[in-house]
Amino acid sequence: MKPFEEFRFKIVILGDGAVGKTSLIQKFTKGVFEKEYVKTIGAQFSKYNKKIDGDIIRLIFWDIAGQIDFNFLNHLFYKEAKAAIIVFSLETNDLGQKSFIHITNWYKELEKYCGTIPVVTFANKVDLVDKNRLNESKIQKLAKENNFLGYYITSAKTGEGVIEAFNAIIDKLYFKYKKLSSID
Repeated sequence: MKPFEEFRFKIVILGDGAVGKTSLIQKFTKGVFEKEYVKTIGAQFSKYNKKIDGDIIRLIFWDIAGQIDFNFLNHLFYKEAKAAIIVFSLETNDLGQKSFIHITNWYKELEKYCGTIPVVTFANKVDLVDKNRLNESKIQKLAKENNFLGYYITSAKTGEGVIEAFNAIIDKLYFKYKKLSSID
């Protein structure tokens, strides 16, 4: 019988302010959605544990403030990140349009400080748009051009896609590092 292992992963959550980063983390880790918007100052983190095949995965999600006022601190928060989630809003307003355009900026900054690490994109707030009119081709193109692991359509409010999206990046990390540990 093989001994069980413990893995620790730091995952940074990036994106413009008000796209739902904190709400997505709360929905995944606690199953709750807070209606009131509270701006993240600097960064905050949430811990979450998961078991896969008996192994324990200890996760720390670093929620990085999206406001420009705090950008000078970002490089400190990226240190030792094993993966990243870049969140944007699907809303058809200014926030939605700008947050999609800014994905590339977030990714370049991440690469500068972390090198090549697994990245997924969460297209959040699907509950605020007409899903029948949602054109995913530009999201697919962006994910492919940047070699992201993929993208997920999510709603922190309803929970749509949230568990699947977080588990995709967690599973990727687990199987990557599990394979590496078996080589040792």
